[in-house]
This record gives sequence, structure tokens and C-alpha cells, in this order.
Amino acid sequence: MLEFFTDPVLRAPTIGSMLMCFSSGLIGCLVFLQKRSLVGEALSHASYPGVVLGVILSAAFAPGWIAFSILLGAFLFGLLGLFVIDQMEKRLGISSDAALCFVLSLFFGVGICIASGLQVTHALWFRQIQIFLFGQAATMVDSHIALYGGLTLVIAMSMIFLYRFLEILHFDSEFAKTIGMRTKTIQGILYLLLMIAIVVGMRSVGVILMSAMLITPAAAARQWTQKLSSFFVLAGIFGMLAGLFGNVFAVWLSRPNLSFPTGPMIVLSSTGICLFSLFFAPQRGFFPRLIRIRRFQLLCRQENLLKALYKEQLIDAHPYLFWRMRMKGWIKEKKLTEEGFEEAEKLVRLHRLWEVYLVHMGQESDRVHHSAEEMEHILTPEIEKQLQSLLDHPKRDPHEQPIPGASR
Repeated sequence: MLEFFTDPVLRAPTIGSMLMCFSSGLIGCLVFLQKRSLVGEALSHASYPGVVLGVILSAAFAPGWIAFSILLGAFLFGLLGLFVIDQMEKRLGISSDAALCFVLSLFFGVGICIASGLQVTHALWFRQIQIFLFGQAATMVDSHIALYGGLTLVIAMSMIFLYRFLEILHFDSEFAKTIGMRTKTIQGILYLLLMIAIVVGMRSVGVILMSAMLITPAAAARQWTQKLSSFFVLAGIFGMLAGLFGNVFAVWLSRPNLSFPTGPMIVLSSTGICLFSLFFAPQRGFFPRLIRIRRFQLLCRQENLLKALYKEQLIDAHPYLFWRMRMKGWIKEKKLTEEGFEEAEKLVRLHRLWEVYLVHMGQESDRVHHSAEEMEHILTPEIEKQLQSLLDHPKRDPHEQPIPGASR
């Protein structure tokens, strides 16, 4: 693994890709929070004509400035695309998604038409353009590290300085307007940073795949944290890991007769991180949530059995439930112990208290049982005290059945 940071051939693609993915992860958090994921897709495609014209102008007039010309052209056309989107929404009343799709298809179509015209007349120029369409991180050199490192530093420092403003803007926009925050100015800065991130990323993953690198690190980070600061940090880390593993897998999996492009491997690595987060993150992951659901369902069946034994009802339950209750000391030879009796009394008390509360709130007494069957499993001691106080310590439920422990 160390060779990817020391080898003269592998060093620049690896570090350059990691820088690109880091900046994309940071900016992607803002796009993710605003729920405007298509913005990155539209602006990355809108910048493609700038890439094409940058190659043409640089090749014709300044061959030594081709990298700068491409980045500048992509940046300017991205801003032009953003301006067109804004005007279509404000002046023409077109919905946001329609404006984004229009700009995406129009600008990208123009870029493809110009590039296609060069395919026969200027094949060398056409190959340069194709690099930015699909990405070609493997051809990066050390000069790209300095260029992309500087752009990434601009993004990171801007995010640090604007953090408090971003926090207020995204979570309490009305308060931001109340205190006189220049929300439009901040939003404009964010779009500029988004364009910089897109410009940085095009060299690694290309115009077509750039939106994936804006969204997947942020989507992965969101599964692990509730804090905005941690959200940014994790998204940046996940992005860097995707850049690293994308290069590693592209090299390790390639064979003499089979090669894997670095850009798509970076996207697949990022997708893998995102899928792992979606499935296994402790709080929001699919499998931990599934385990919690199954545990709660088991608890409900166990408590229902306990309540049935309290009421001396016949019930056919799985032996595993009886085993769990024996382990907790609630039953002995299918008879309630003193501890089990207290637990059963608690369940019945919560059930009947909730029925009294629903009737108190205007529900009919014959329609409260089902809700109480569900709520008895989740009512906390604090809520129980509040119910007792609100209802003036009732002794009987709406069906004139005694409430256990009401006299205590």
C-alpha cells in the first residue's frame, strides 16, 4: 500500500484522486443537505463545453497552458449553466428539476457536438477532451497534485470559515434572515465552491461520474452521525478512502489483457463505502435497525405472554419465550414468580392507564383497547407519572376494571 504514495508513477494519481474526493465529499454535504443532488450532475455536464473550448483555444494559441485553460473553461461554463438555471427558475417560472435537466442536456449536447467535429480533423485534441469526459486519473503527474491541492485547500478553508454561517443557514434559514445574514451571498459562495470541486474532480472521474462523488460520500457519512461537524469530517474521510481504494483496486485487479479504469473504480469504491454504511451503520443502518425491530417484537410477544399468565389465560407460546422468562426470573414451571407478577402488574397498569387517558381525550371506550395494546410496551416511568398526575390517580379503567397499583 505504501508504494501508492512513493512510487513516481502511482503517487500523483493516488494523491490527486484523494484530494479530489476529499473536496467532493465536503461540498457534497451541502448539496445533500439542500436535497439538490441533481445540481452537481447538471453543473458537471454544463462544464463540458468549457473543457472542449479550453482544449481548442489552448492547443491553438497556448499549448503550455492547456491544463489551466481546461479548468478555466470548465469553471466559466459551469457558472454560465448556473446562471441559466437561476434565470429559468426566477424569470420563466420553470421548476427547479426541469431547469436542471434542460441545462444538463443542452450544454452537454453542445459539448458533444463540438467534440465530435474534432474527432476527424484534430484527433489529438479529441483525445484530450475524452480524458475529461470519462476521467483518466492514471495520467496525472506531480504538477496536478500542486494544482488540485491548492483548489482543495481553498474549499477546505472556505468551509472552516463559513461553518457557523452554514450551520445557521441550513438548519434555521428564517433566523438567518432575521439577523441580517447575507444568505444569497453565502449561497453564491457555496455554488462557486461546488464548481471548484467539479473542476477538481473531472480529471479523476470525468464529467459523467462526477455527481456520484458529490453524493455517495455524503450519503455514507449521514448514516454515522447526527452532528454537522462530524458529517463534514466523515464525508471527507470517506471520499479520501474512495480515492485511495479506487487507485489500489484499479492497479491490483488489472491484468495484461484486462485493465480497470481508475475513475469508475473510485466511484465503485465510494459506492461500496456507501452501501456498507447504509447496511451496517449502528443507528441508521438497515441490519442494526432490523435487529432492533426483531428485538422489540420479541419483547412484545414476551410481555404479552407475561400478561396472559397474569390473567390466567391459556396461551400457546414458543418454548423460547418461556426460556427467556425463566432466565429473567419471571416464571417458574409456567407460574409467575413474585418478580414476574410485579412486571405483569406494571404492564396491565400501563395498558389501563392509557385507556383512561384516551377516554379523557375524547375517544370512545370501546375503541381504546388496540392502541393501549401497542403503547403498554413503550410507556416510560416518566410518562406513567405524568399520566397518573393528569388523570388524578384513577382507580379503574373505562371498562370498570381495577388498575393494579393505583392505590400505591
